[in-house]
Amino acid sequence: MHNESRLIRLKTIEGHLKGITRMVEEDAYCIDVIRQIQAVEAALSKVSAQILEEHLNSCVITAIRGDSQAERERVLKEISEVFAMSGKM
Repeated sequence: MHNESRLIRLKTIEGHLKGITRMVEEDAYCIDVIRQIQAVEAALSKVSAQILEEHLNSCVITAIRGDSQAERERVLKEISEVFAMSGKM
């Protein structure tokens, strides 16, 4: 996935989020709002997973194949931190 398609997806999500804001302002049915929030969360998760996959297949592989142990440790620590944060959400 390239930056252009990521940006398109994120702008679509942004529009969806603005729609949710309008729903709340208009006092829409709570379950409908929750469903729309879940749709935005799923869309964000998908973009996040795609970005992570690209990172693993580029930056992480490059670091692991490289000569710098410090760089290998750094990228592995970053990945661990990302997963730790996702577990806290």
